[in-house]
Amino acid sequence: MQIRALGPFKVSAIGFGCMNLSHAYGAPVSEEQAERVLLSALDAGVTLFDTATLYGFGANETLVGKVLKPHRQKFTLASKCGMQGVDVKGDGKLVRVIDGHPQTLRKTCEDSLRRLQTDVIDLYYLHRWDKRVPIEESVGALGELVRKGHIRGIGLSEVSAATLRLAHAEHPIAALQTEYSLWTRNPEIAVLDACKALGVAFVAFSPVGRGFLCGKLQDVSTLDAADIRRSMPRFAPDNYAANLRLLDGVNTVAKEVGCTLAQLAIAWLLHRGEHIIPIPGTTSVSHLAEDLEAASVTLNLSTMARLDELINQDTVVGSRYSAQANSEVDTESF
Repeated sequence: MQIRALGPFKVSAIGFGCMNLSHAYGAPVSEEQAERVLLSALDAGVTLFDTATLYGFGANETLVGKVLKPHRQKFTLASKCGMQGVDVKGDGKLVRVIDGHPQTLRKTCEDSLRRLQTDVIDLYYLHRWDKRVPIEESVGALGELVRKGHIRGIGLSEVSAATLRLAHAEHPIAALQTEYSLWTRNPEIAVLDACKALGVAFVAFSPVGRGFLCGKLQDVSTLDAADIRRSMPRFAPDNYAANLRLLDGVNTVAKEVGCTLAQLAIAWLLHRGEHIIPIPGTTSVSHLAEDLEAASVTLNLSTMARLDELINQDTVVGSRYSAQANSEVDTESF
């Protein structure tokens, strides 16, 4: 496995996003299946595991802590705060809440450390910028956690280049994470260049477009009723049908290169810059192995240009988030 820099850490060029095991795409997998996937990733050389307080409202952190605790010295552990499940009405039902106040972040970190069964979290992201709280205030609180030894590095998720610079001036930022793939190109507006200029690693989540770039999801009506893609405009039936047509040309390129669609998508990201680290997620050991093989795929400049022409912000139909979700992020729009 290739190695890339992430703040003070050296990690595998392809990390593993743990969310899918507990959250977002329907019912979580069994603990036995999740353990197989996590340990297979570790055995294959993955040294960056990414989770969050939000995923499964703590269940994903608990899972990762239980399975990977015996191997804690072998990998870099990343989690997130600032967005979590809260019993707002006092009826026992947790709802997603964005809260970047310092006291909340400190409490969330304590809970994460306990669930993850570790003394320190290597990389702790602010999952969403709470726009009611100056970014410097939230990052300042995370800086205190660094000084106390509870976390080793600070990350940001779904923020603009301008917000990154403000945060970085308050405390060095090790990584910025947002969605990036052939069909989600927002970071190319300014964030990628800002990260490179500041020496900040860029961690790309959903590198295969939430399954779209794998080419296997043909009928969105088959998605689980609880699948978050059902609320995403790009996955609306008419939009998705139009987007599927884009894969014809991409599939031709994959066949010429000699790889799968998923491998082509991840390899494209790896070739976009040495500071980019994709974190695909999966519930399947075989899909995991397929994803990791992308590190051995070589793409020349001509192939990269063809892919850019085939699928980009002008050819994709539909926004990536609903209007409500778009209002919660701080990323540049197309």
